[in-house]
Amino acid sequence: MFIAMSTVDKLQPDHFVFASLVKACSCLNNVRLGKQVHGRFMLSSYCLDDVVKSSLVDMYAKCGLVDEAYAVFCSISLKNAASWTAMISGYARCGQKGDAIRLFGRMPFRNLYTWTALISGLVQSGNGNDAFNFFIEMRRERIDIIDPLVLSSIVGACANLAVLELGKQVHGLVISLGYESCLFISNALVDMYAKCSDISNANEIFSSMKQRDVVSWTSMIVGFAQHGQAKMALDLYDEMVSVGVKPNEVTFVGLLYACSHVGLVKRGRALFDSMIKDYGINPSLQHYTCFVDLLSRSGHFDEAENVVNSIPFELDEAIWAALLTACKNRGNTQMAIRIANQILSTKLEDPSTYIMLSNVYAGANMWENVSKVRKLMTSLDVKKKPGYSSIEFGKERRVFYAGETYLDPIRDEIFGLLKELDEEMRRRGYIPDTNSVLHDMEQQEKERQLFSHSERLAVAFGLLKAVPGTVIRVVKNLRVCGDCHTVLKFISSIVEREIVVRDANRYHHFKDGNCSCNDF
Repeated sequence: MFIAMSTVDKLQPDHFVFASLVKACSCLNNVRLGKQVHGRFMLSSYCLDDVVKSSLVDMYAKCGLVDEAYAVFCSISLKNAASWTAMISGYARCGQKGDAIRLFGRMPFRNLYTWTALISGLVQSGNGNDAFNFFIEMRRERIDIIDPLVLSSIVGACANLAVLELGKQVHGLVISLGYESCLFISNALVDMYAKCSDISNANEIFSSMKQRDVVSWTSMIVGFAQHGQAKMALDLYDEMVSVGVKPNEVTFVGLLYACSHVGLVKRGRALFDSMIKDYGINPSLQHYTCFVDLLSRSGHFDEAENVVNSIPFELDEAIWAALLTACKNRGNTQMAIRIANQILSTKLEDPSTYIMLSNVYAGANMWENVSKVRKLMTSLDVKKKPGYSSIEFGKERRVFYAGETYLDPIRDEIFGLLKELDEEMRRRGYIPDTNSVLHDMEQQEKERQLFSHSERLAVAFGLLKAVPGTVIRVVKNLRVCGDCHTVLKFISSIVEREIVVRDANRYHHFKDGNCSCNDF
């Protein structure tokens, strides 16, 4: 319309038109076009207009160009709340936490929207703890929450941090403020409870929602999928389609993930085809990764490799890791080594991929190749992430690291309980699986390493400290190893408690000696 205005009626834009054009570029996330509008604005007679400049700050910040945004911000003579808020939000969302907080401290006036910009930006950039601290400070300053956006952000922080008790407190605040019927708040709560391993509460909120959109349905489908309840996820999808809600890209990621983790190959193939033919969704690399994971996990290696070769994108490490993991787990050593050799010739960045390569070579007793991978990691300064697990109960949250020899008042109690459980497990037929300890060492030393894995320490701590009968909830940064998986099944049976472990890949619900993943 602007082009028509300029060419047909030969009209020049004023400050109102410039502000609208900048906002349009922001909505389109088209910074190239935005710079052209900026240039035209600077050459116009309105080049000193602060409203247009505030719009430019917002546009550059939303497009991730915070330096350009700050340059424009500094040129504004009378800075209003909108320009301050846009700049603070831009810094926070881009991960420049220090700059965001310093600018927030300099702001001469603060309102709910400024606080929301800072808190939401911190949550989006992964600084959930800082977001909570500012949210608490905002509450202490008695800022009226007349807009619920800040609540959805702080609920999202609870989800990312997997802090269930804190999430429940925020849920209580949502109810007390009267926002429980707000659609995007309800969606955030469904996602939060699912990510905090309380899938029952997530489903309860979803079922009570009077209005649902594609995000509502998708959040619940993904939640069921991650918790190993594939049938529930697929049934919910069928219901979603029957009521006329059109699935999106994320919905199909969840569905393919659900099929992958229970081995529903036929249904997975049908969903992948339906996504393309029925809904016109072009598969992303994430869809291909889930599909390859489904095929390879179920032993369809040739088909999985054919899919990999047909992908029209540059392959990332995740898709190779999916194929490699399946080969290793299913004992297809020949293919695993061939893929490992192929991956080794590419440039890798994720430490977990190097570890997987090392594991494949170690499993095949190819110690020279293991040494080669380790040397490559050292030369590229790639460091393996230390395994740790966290557990919370009440207001306390504890973190345990694998092999930790910490000085703790209840250290002896933790290891004493683990020793008792180990003795009982061995009476029930437990034999340590040391295949996950990929170092050239004696069997006894390998068993000692398994004994001090972080999830075992966290579960023992929970059994000692949590209220009897309550669910033990643990969050682990890496995947649970095969031996710990077996151990936690034994422990759930011995102590007659439900144990939920959220690892890097999925949720494991251990109860009565079984796991929700059915060992797949």
